[in-house]
Amino acid sequence: MHAVEVRPAASAEAPAVSQLLAAVIRESYAGTLEKNAVERLVSVNCSLPRISAEIGVPGGAPSWLGWLVATEADGQIVGAAAGGVPAPGEGELYALCTAPNRRRDGIGSALLSVLTERMRRHGARHQSVSLPSEADPSLPFYTTQGFKGAGRRLSRAI
Repeated sequence: MHAVEVRPAASAEAPAVSQLLAAVIRESYAGTLEKNAVERLVSVNCSLPRISAEIGVPGGAPSWLGWLVATEADGQIVGAAAGGVPAPGEGELYALCTAPNRRRDGIGSALLSVLTERMRRHGARHQSVSLPSEADPSLPFYTTQGFKGAGRRLSRAI
């Protein structure tokens, strides 16, 4: 396990965030969703212009608290997360990914912890995430973190 730094993403890191998120979606959902559904997820969520624009507005409003990255000492991005507080008291996790070769190294937990603290500072008392599939491969991670729910929508008190 290598130590990572969790910090706000910089504009120049948008391509790396986009590529990491696309790789994670493709690997994670290959056996869970149909190929065209996976590619739709990549198209919608990993667009470089979209991520560039989102990084350009880091925490511009409570509903959007910006992108975080987890980096190794050499600057390599090994994880990313984004979220906000779209309704009073309600935090929403929009994205969370860890490089496949770094899973179970605590990176997802570190990203979630920093994002959760940002949400609390903006008044969130609950946190939710919507998953692309009821058989989502990230479900065990979220349940370990205290998220509960049925179907694709999970939440927890924070």
